[in-house]
Amino acid sequence: MAEVKVPRSSSESKPARTQLRVGRLLKAHGLKGALKLELYTDDPDGRFVPGAVFTLQVPESSPWHGKSVTVREFRWMNSHPVVFLQDVDDRTAAESLVRAILWIDQDAGAESSEDDAWYDHQLVGLEVIRDGETIGRVLRIDHFPAQDLLIVRSGEREVLVPFVKAIVPEVDIAAGRVVVTPPPGLFEDLAADEDEPGDAEADADPTDADSGE
Repeated sequence: MAEVKVPRSSSESKPARTQLRVGRLLKAHGLKGALKLELYTDDPDGRFVPGAVFTLQVPESSPWHGKSVTVREFRWMNSHPVVFLQDVDDRTAAESLVRAILWIDQDAGAESSEDDAWYDHQLVGLEVIRDGETIGRVLRIDHFPAQDLLIVRSGEREVLVPFVKAIVPEVDIAAGRVVVTPPPGLFEDLAADEDEPGDAEADADPTDADSGE
């Protein structure tokens, strides 16, 4: 899925700022500090230009917590996006960044050209449409390293919908809706009511209570 705009605050004393989540560092590549990327942007060549600075989302225990990284070089290797970062010069340093998520301030780089990039608050409350019928509303968006999830209120249930193009092919903010094409069973009740064997036998018993003598 393309970039999702998210208000983030680095501390309680500072106002929240809007950032774009643009990638995740998957694994070290080679011996010179390169890292393979999982992209969350439709414009990687525009985002990962030399000098671009990214805020890191890492565990508090990480030596990179609270730090940022700067792109030294971005290239494609065997169709895989690979990034080189300043001060990450060997495989050991690269491995310390594996699974880090990269964020960029919205106003820190070129204006986003993606059509499918939204603020969380734009998505919350949208009707969820399947096969032309409303089946729920977007309650919130949860952000995880692998993918984003739309949390949809459908009846009394909260349904976790992977926010990927194959399942959410259309987002129409102006119309107030998202269109979903979920796999079978995602929105259906997991447990259907079933007749107990005893109930079936009772239903089949035609015995007249007024049998007479």
